[in-house]
Amino acid sequence: MSSYLSINESKLKEANGYWTAREIAQQPDMWLQTTEQVNASKEKINAWLKPLLALDDLRIILTGAGTSAYIGETLAPLLNIKNSGKFEAIATTDIVSSPKQYLHKNRPTLMVSYGRSGSSPESVASVELADQCIEHCYHLVITCNPEGELALKAASSENMFALVLPSPTLDQSFAMTSSFTSMIVASLSIFQPDEEQLASAVLASRGLLGEGLERIKAQASLQTKRMVFLGSGGLQGIAKEAALKVLELTAGDVMSYYESPLGFRHGPKSLVNQKTEIILFSSSDPYGSLYEQDLYKELVNDGIALSVTQLNSETLNIPKKIDDVWCALPYILYCQIIAFFKSFNGGHTPDNPCPTGEVNRVVQGVTIYRLENTESEECH
Repeated sequence: MSSYLSINESKLKEANGYWTAREIAQQPDMWLQTTEQVNASKEKINAWLKPLLALDDLRIILTGAGTSAYIGETLAPLLNIKNSGKFEAIATTDIVSSPKQYLHKNRPTLMVSYGRSGSSPESVASVELADQCIEHCYHLVITCNPEGELALKAASSENMFALVLPSPTLDQSFAMTSSFTSMIVASLSIFQPDEEQLASAVLASRGLLGEGLERIKAQASLQTKRMVFLGSGGLQGIAKEAALKVLELTAGDVMSYYESPLGFRHGPKSLVNQKTEIILFSSSDPYGSLYEQDLYKELVNDGIALSVTQLNSETLNIPKKIDDVWCALPYILYCQIIAFFKSFNGGHTPDNPCPTGEVNRVVQGVTIYRLENTESEECH
């Protein structure tokens, strides 16, 4: 009988946690499959994408809702280092509610839309609003669902290109896990491929799922009421996603928070008490890591928090120094495992932690309103 996260399949199914555990555990394999799929489609992708990337004034918006929004927040800082600041991370939820603040009519724009289902109301509406507001707009859809609205729309639209990831990345569980990380890998494979760094991230992550699993399970057994995740630069996107995973999978029983290491002192540090766990994501940047190390020492010396954990290349056995965006993969895997076991041990049902339906796998209950343009109030 198969087992995932060291729990046998029958027990996982009994606890309604089978899909979450399986999808967390499959991620290193999914990253390799995703990279292979992108490479196999490289000729088509480049034929569509290269003319756009050659535009001097091109604006690239990385967008999604919830977990999918954090993909862009994780990627943009790294991608901008070598691309002259063309990349911006803007959530679809912001675009839909305030399109005139975010969409520039006369600036050629490539909107990269992320979506596990590709059918959330804001994802579809953002594409339509961008086409309405921007004179020259193009859409790269990265999704896990070939039958989603965005993938189907792309098939019949000249200004759209859809990349559908391997079928197992279409998570069946409530929480996005392998879909999130695989969409990150797909983006890197397109915009900034690095097979060596991917291999290091895969190796470290397999270590976490193997010999590192007992350590993570022990940490997850701590009697926690609050969890704090701290990351700088693109790692703040991972901090947001880690906080969301804990909140989702424990149905709010463990409250979570995210911040940057420097921002944490400016008020949020007040939430630390004897029931608070803190996880600090270390940057590969020597300069930025100085500030993270200072805060880590301060939190340990305070002696208030239940635990303070610093994740870095040494603690995760990453064989070589890799960029933050590649470190993000084993970092979020570590936190997904913690969130799963806090849910599992707390008597929740990880595959559907909110069975009463207030929160859904694909967002429901969103009314999309028509945007009426006037001469004095049009997208700028």
